[in-house]
Amino acid sequence: MAFSKKILSLVLVAVMVFSAVSFVSCGAETNYAANNTEFYIGVSGPLTGGAAIYGIAVENAANMAVEEINAAGGINGMKFKLVAKDDKHDATNVSNTYSTMYEEGMQVSLGCVTTKPGLEFSKLSAEDNVFFLTPSATGDDIPKVANGYQMCFADSNQGAEAAKYVNELYKGQTIGVLFRSDDPYSTGILAKFKEGLDSSITLTEANFAGETVASFDAQIDILKGCKFIFMPIYYDPASQFMAQAKDKVAPDAVYYGCDGLDGIDSIDGFDITTIPQGVSFISHYNSQATEGPAKEFNDKYIAKYGKDSLNQFGASAYDCVYAIYNAMKEIYEADNSKIYVTMSADELCELLKAKFNGGFKFTGITGEYKDGVQSSISWESTGYVNKQAIKYDVKAPTAQ
Repeated sequence: MAFSKKILSLVLVAVMVFSAVSFVSCGAETNYAANNTEFYIGVSGPLTGGAAIYGIAVENAANMAVEEINAAGGINGMKFKLVAKDDKHDATNVSNTYSTMYEEGMQVSLGCVTTKPGLEFSKLSAEDNVFFLTPSATGDDIPKVANGYQMCFADSNQGAEAAKYVNELYKGQTIGVLFRSDDPYSTGILAKFKEGLDSSITLTEANFAGETVASFDAQIDILKGCKFIFMPIYYDPASQFMAQAKDKVAPDAVYYGCDGLDGIDSIDGFDITTIPQGVSFISHYNSQATEGPAKEFNDKYIAKYGKDSLNQFGASAYDCVYAIYNAMKEIYEADNSKIYVTMSADELCELLKAKFNGGFKFTGITGEYKDGVQSSISWESTGYVNKQAIKYDVKAPTAQ
């Protein structure tokens, strides 16, 4: 019996020692960037699947910004690299994409491209204090962590801006809305839209659930009498609805959405010119700009990657990289001991939080360009962005 107790005691001690070593090696104090030779910017997004056009645009544009920054010398010779991992617009994949990048030495991030995966990324990054500035994950809760910021408008901002637009044109009228009931992006925008809607406007609602829908016949039947249909959804289901409804909804009707409709005129197998109804959406970037910084970006992007993936998600990612770079450069110029290529994600996060919360302003390619001046961008301490919205018209409706 004594021998058995001795063996048990030794086993317990071994387990405790192993646990302690494991805790130290896997704890938040580990600096996985200790051997970095470049600043590591990570991003998780859909590079394959139905939402891939968003992730591809983000990866392309962010890489273009990194290449330009590095060609100009980086920060006193310290350069950057961009690593993108495919989460397939599925939140269950984010734990893997995040942990892989973090353990590879990720020091700062563009977070996730879409909202539902972005909520998971937000939670994970908060545990390690990794600063992220997402180009396009619009959920209101995305930046509700101390380390999170948005370059895009939050859902509440998009919903509120959409309501303002509708209130100006449709008082006393009935309008329709098509939304996805199991998607935080869709329901979040709709909630704020309803809050801001004038009481004289009657709202006819139709909804669906799931990534794929066999038929929109039931929803079309509900909305076919509406001359204005609000669509706080992504472009895949929106294009399917439009194709099925083109001969049932009035040709002079208007479909109006948010940033999820960006790229709807570039979907393989969907010819938007065959849709008689008008299509427009609220945006913070003009992909058809004829002057200013957006035009310069458009020309560079098309020359490098072609036009098919050109959208506001990419433009926003380009601004994200430059905003992070400019903030880091300003910190370095004020005290060159604070920015170094092997610094931990936690160290860099504390510096960037102080910068973004301290009145940092940035002028990029998103936001309004008016009278030869590009509007500036700033951030609230909540992580929400302040910038001027733009109404983007994809196509005009057919007159009756």
